[in-house]
Amino acid sequence: MMKNIIKSISACLLICLLLVSCNSAKKETASPFDPATRGSNDFKIAVAGYSYLFFDIETTLKYLQSIDVHYLSIKDKWLPLDASQEEMAVFKDLCNQYGVTGYTLGPIYMRDSSQVDQAFAYAQRYGTDMFIGVPNYDLLDYTKEKVAQTGIKVAIHTHGPDGMDFPDIRTVVEKVGDPSCGIGCCMDLGHTFRSGYDVAADIKEFKDWIYDIHIKDETAPTKAGQTWECGRGQMDLVSIINVLREIGYDDMLSLEFEKNRRDPHAGIAESIGYLRGIMDATK
Repeated sequence: MMKNIIKSISACLLICLLLVSCNSAKKETASPFDPATRGSNDFKIAVAGYSYLFFDIETTLKYLQSIDVHYLSIKDKWLPLDASQEEMAVFKDLCNQYGVTGYTLGPIYMRDSSQVDQAFAYAQRYGTDMFIGVPNYDLLDYTKEKVAQTGIKVAIHTHGPDGMDFPDIRTVVEKVGDPSCGIGCCMDLGHTFRSGYDVAADIKEFKDWIYDIHIKDETAPTKAGQTWECGRGQMDLVSIINVLREIGYDDMLSLEFEKNRRDPHAGIAESIGYLRGIMDATK
């Protein structure tokens, strides 16, 4: 009996020594983790201002700081269209205090020529070279003139199958005609999916038209689809990230989260984390 006990103890000790030896070998050969190599560093991750529309700007900036997001598209709720350059300077300084850059303005809806003038003057005072805008179809020629005069580009936001102008990027291409004129697309990937299109294929096909991207997840590829936390819906976000890498997309990738409008931050944080995980895992 004693011999059996001694044999069992000896076997356990041998196994422990082997495990320690294997772990030591792994530690010696494993490369140290370098956060700079993360795949998520390949993208400029932002949040679309609409996601926090029911919150003041400082609360929004605190939320962004808490999830390590450094870019925000600015809604005119926070920075009115008639804001002066001095007011804009104060606004930018507040953003800087939280490590956030307001990288663009909009969406700005333009229903007559005076609103087109106002939008471009607003963008000029802010100092951006591109804003997200939605002009009426009959204002496109005038918008092209303003682009030529100011050098400020317009990214037309797409709105999906809900009956608004510019439902998808195909309409932008059809109505604008020439991607070199300075009017392109802020491509809302959720609305693209809800319209029944293959999102990754559209990104690849129309890459020359894309100035900005609003990314999200949706519950269904139909008009009835609703925004959901990234990873919980039906969109193939892995294919989307892969095709963005394939085309060398280096502009902003802004999460637009339209669920739980009064309390969105948990869903936004989850979505950003999921997207970063895909970016890291697919590099």
